[in-house]
Amino acid sequence: MKAPAKCYNHLIADADQVGLVMSVKPAGKVKPQKVDRAVRTEIEWLVDRHDGAPNFEMRRFTLKPGGSIPKHMHPDIEHEQYVLKGRYKVGLGTKVREVKAGDSIYIPPGTPHWYKNTGKSKAEFICIIPKVEKYDSVYLEEDKSR
Repeated sequence: MKAPAKCYNHLIADADQVGLVMSVKPAGKVKPQKVDRAVRTEIEWLVDRHDGAPNFEMRRFTLKPGGSIPKHMHPDIEHEQYVLKGRYKVGLGTKVREVKAGDSIYIPPGTPHWYKNTGKSKAEFICIIPKVEKYDSVYLEEDKSR
């Protein structure tokens, strides 16, 4: 028999009462931006420091057909990613994986990685990163498909 769930209602406070900032953005409100050094790729900062997020920032990337992000790494930043739509190739260190909607990806800090959509449909993924003062990207090669 399963143990009854504990009730934590006494610990729940209205966020406004404890001074927390909350944010809800309707779909389509965030304007896509071109990704630096990428081809046919856009980023949307869905939740970030401007929304009051103290620890993490969440982005949505869209790789259009033929889209790519060149090999790069972030010395101090990990990535947690979830594929929303489509299929694409991702290079992780020395390995290449093809990922599809529903797949999850973890990229440790300092790991070289790149993305390439060779399909005929757009691909999208969510990427969550820790909030840091300065977001360092070290590009290891230029994208030759431009």
